[in-house]
Amino acid sequence: MALDKDDVQKVAYLARIKVPEEKLDGLAQEINGIIGWVEQLAEVNTDGVAPMTSVTEMTAPMRTDVVTVGNDADGILKNAPDSEDGFFTVPKVVE
Repeated sequence: MALDKDDVQKVAYLARIKVPEEKLDGLAQEINGIIGWVEQLAEVNTDGVAPMTSVTEMTAPMRTDVVTVGNDADGILKNAPDSEDGFFTVPKVVE
């Protein structure tokens, strides 16, 4: 799979990224290099290899499950830049 200049321009448009016309060819080459590397990885035989989250054997540290001070809405809302009726208020982002 190879991307050309038009494909890169379309992806940039969909991602809302402004890419100057003179950089499209170079960007297409870079992306094609990355795609080629990923295709090489797909050829590696991984049968019998267990999924890993780390290259070393380790477990996540656990903390004790203890009850903490809760139900302190007034104390929490002191940190809020703006609040109303016991809730955080945020700017409207959807019309």
